[in-house]
Amino acid sequence: MTDRTVALLVAAGQGSRAGGDIPKQFRPIGGKPVLIHAVDALARHPAIDSIVLVVGAGQEDDVRAMLGNRAVGAIVQGADSRRGSVRAGLEHIASAGGAARIFVHDAARPFLPAPVIDRLLAALEGAIGAIPVLPVADTLVRSEQDNAAEVVDRNGLFRVQTPQAFRFDALLAAHRLWDSTQEATDDAQMVRQSGHDVMLVAGDERLEKLTYAEDFARAEARLGAARSVRTGMGYDVHRLAPEEELWLCGIRIPHDRGLAGHSDADVAIHALVDALLGALAEGDIGSHFPPSDPQWRGAASSRFLEYAAGRVAKRDGFIEHVDLTLICEAPKIGPHRDAMRNRIAEILGITLDRVSVKATTTERLGFAGRREGIAAQAVATLSLPALI
Repeated sequence: MTDRTVALLVAAGQGSRAGGDIPKQFRPIGGKPVLIHAVDALARHPAIDSIVLVVGAGQEDDVRAMLGNRAVGAIVQGADSRRGSVRAGLEHIASAGGAARIFVHDAARPFLPAPVIDRLLAALEGAIGAIPVLPVADTLVRSEQDNAAEVVDRNGLFRVQTPQAFRFDALLAAHRLWDSTQEATDDAQMVRQSGHDVMLVAGDERLEKLTYAEDFARAEARLGAARSVRTGMGYDVHRLAPEEELWLCGIRIPHDRGLAGHSDADVAIHALVDALLGALAEGDIGSHFPPSDPQWRGAASSRFLEYAAGRVAKRDGFIEHVDLTLICEAPKIGPHRDAMRNRIAEILGITLDRVSVKATTTERLGFAGRREGIAAQAVATLSLPALI
C-alpha cells in the first residue's frame, strides 16, 4: 500500500449563511480567496504529499483559475451533502492508488497552523483517527421557550475542528458502510460507529470556521493585525536585438526586434522577481537563477516569477500589490496592457485589481530613447506574519 499522506479539501458548499453573491470559500480575505488560503496552508506542510479538492458542480473552471500555478492532485465534483462530497473524494483517491493517511479539511477553515498537522500526524502513529478540538470555555444552558433552563455541565465537552486525520482504509470503509439515509455530523462520527477509537489533539483558535458575514470581518481584521508590510523594488534593462522574440510581462509582443539576455529576457518579469525577492530580503534574480547556468538559457521568465511567488507563499506571505513601469519608445504598451495584467495576475495567483502595468518614455533621451533597449522598474508590496 502506498505510504502517501493526502489532504482532501472539501469546498463544495454554498455557504449561504455568510451572505454575498458567491460561495464563502471563494470570497477573498487579505486579497486571496478563502479556498486558496486553505490550499496554501496544506501545501506548505512537508508531510502532505498531495491535495485533492472537492468542489461543486460547474465550479471546476473557476477553481482552476483561482489556483493559478498551484499544483493539486485532482479536482473532484462533490455531492449535495458534505458526506457525499467526502465520499466522492475518497473514492477518487482509492481509484488513483489510495493513501496511507488522509486529512479531511473544510475550506471554510482557511488558517491552518502547521503544529495542528504535526499533532494529528503524531496521533496517527498509534491510532486509527485523530481530530483537533478546543475546550468549551463558556457556560452552557438549555433553552426552554426562549428562556434559560438548566445549566449543562461542560466538563468533558469540546468543540471539534478540522482537519480530521485518519488511516485512509478505515475512513473509506466507514463511508462505504454508512447508512446513506442518515447524515453524519463529521467523519469522526462515522469512524467511531465503525468500531474505531478517535484520539483528541489540541486544536487552535485560528481554525475557527467562517460561517457568517461577521466572521469574515473578524478574520480580515485579525489577518491585518498579525502581519507586517514589506516593500521591494526591482529594476532591469535588456538590449533590443534583431532575430529575437519580444516577451514582456509573460506575453509575446509582435515587434521587429526582441530582447536579448538572460532566459527569454522578459525585462518586466525580471524586475518584478527582483522586487518580490527584495521584499523578502532573499537576494536577487541572479543569485537564484545565475545567468552562467546553461539550464536557464531561453527559459520562460514566468518560471522565475512562479518561483518568487512560491517563496512568498512559503513564508506564509501575501502579495498585496505589484506595480510595473515599462520604459521604452516602442512598442506601444497600451494595446497589450490588459493581457499583461491578466498574465501577471495568473502567474502570481492574485486578483487583477492588485496588478498595475504602466509605460513611459524618456523623451528620446538615453538608450531607451534611442530604441536600443527596454528598461523596467517594479515595486512589490507584501504582507508577512509579524514576528512576535
